[in-house]
Amino acid sequence: MNWEDQFADDAGAREAEERGKKRTVTVGWTVRFPQAESIWLPPKSFSRADPKPASSKSVQVCPAAIDFDRRHFVIPCPIDLNLAFSRQANGQLQLIDEDGEKSAMRPTGRANMMILHPQNEWRHPERPILQIVAPYVFVSDEPCYVVQSAPHLHYFPEPRPGVQMGGRYPTHIWPRPLSWGFEWYDTSKPLRLKRGDPWFYVSFETENPAAHVRLVEQEQTPELEKYLTSIVDVSNYVNKTYSLFGEARRLRPESLLKPKG
Repeated sequence: MNWEDQFADDAGAREAEERGKKRTVTVGWTVRFPQAESIWLPPKSFSRADPKPASSKSVQVCPAAIDFDRRHFVIPCPIDLNLAFSRQANGQLQLIDEDGEKSAMRPTGRANMMILHPQNEWRHPERPILQIVAPYVFVSDEPCYVVQSAPHLHYFPEPRPGVQMGGRYPTHIWPRPLSWGFEWYDTSKPLRLKRGDPWFYVSFETENPAAHVRLVEQEQTPELEKYLTSIVDVSNYVNKTYSLFGEARRLRPESLLKPKG
């Protein structure tokens, strides 16, 4: 650990001691997908491969920048896929696989993983919304929110033709599987996804703002599976799912977190 990391740690430790709260919060991660489980790669801590700083005032040694970066975990893209829109004779947009017969994915695979939302669910009539399964589940036994965001710390030579839709929810109450939502702004340009590239980030909010999260692989216990079954897909039946948090707390076992041994 270099001195700037130590500086950030010391500052966090002092704040934690003052607040009397934990310096580290453990969050478990697992994947809940019935098929092709091996395509989902483990989350990894964000890191940079920058050259050694030439100045003590360099950005590389800024404690605030270091602390910000280290709080992000990268979820790698599970697939190779080139998607585009073609306009039909009636004017409607049709989502197609640009690679055609050479695509790495079969149509059944695409159908299992993604959905193009109907136009009445779009935020804008000219910006289609695509949703891809991202079945990562994050669970904790103490108050903690997971925040899903676009991979803004990485540079992409070919920018994606729209914006990723973010999300935030409590891992200790509502550990549902994630999804990757994309609002397609420029339908004249393709969306290219490459396996292993940064797909999105997750970061975490805890009771103690100075605390750091220790991410561990979660065991898929019967208790966790039963609890997930009670909250998954409830949006198909009711609106305002956050109103169900109280009932979810009632159903929740005392402990769900169990790191894989």
